[in-house]
Amino acid sequence: LGFKLEDFVVGAGGLTVPRLDSILLSRGIYGVLLLPTWSMPDWSALNWTRYAAVYCDYVIDRPPLHCVCCNHYRSMTAVLSRLAARGYRRPALYVERGRDERMQRRYSGAFRAFHEDAATMVPPLIVEEPARAEFQAWFRKHKPDVVIGHHTEAIAWMEACGARVPRTHGFVSLNAVYNTQPCAGLDQQPRELGARAVELLIAQIQRNELGVPEWPTTTTIAAKWIEGPTVRPEKA
Repeated sequence: LGFKLEDFVVGAGGLTVPRLDSILLSRGIYGVLLLPTWSMPDWSALNWTRYAAVYCDYVIDRPPLHCVCCNHYRSMTAVLSRLAARGYRRPALYVERGRDERMQRRYSGAFRAFHEDAATMVPPLIVEEPARAEFQAWFRKHKPDVVIGHHTEAIAWMEACGARVPRTHGFVSLNAVYNTQPCAGLDQQPRELGARAVELLIAQIQRNELGVPEWPTTTTIAAKWIEGPTVRPEKA
């Protein structure tokens, strides 16, 4: 369609948001594709009357823009259903607080909603930073038979507690990008998310829809399951 991409990293080389605003203006750039940030993003210093934009994550309020992201809630419930079908009875969630809160607790919310009887649910371990001692104390106390989380180093922590993955216990990765070893889990399909975001951005430019949208929308794509050696195989 005649467009091209150029990267700008705010905070690198003294590049501030106001400076980026002047660069985009001087180069005649009207489309902005914002990548995820760890904390809540603030792009209010851009002169948004000149730009069309899409944010590749769940929530942006400064300013509110169209978003494209993984459907974390649906993906979590799909994982739990798959694990239940494979005979796991005590699934557990291990996630960082900042990551869960950035997703508006869609990980922990889906996990809790899936369990109708909260009394038998393994309480999620929501941590500030991954820590072996904290994880192993929780694992020994609550005795989950499968753990769902981002950090595959937890597999070694489980095995140090006596687990034998996948013979006695399982581990599921919430995002294959972070895997440090072969693992069953989720591919959040970043290529598809990026392609959809670019399509929406180009469509806005072609319709001359510049500025903060009156009704921001969110487009979601479910993650794709990846088979791996850290869970028992699907029953025939």
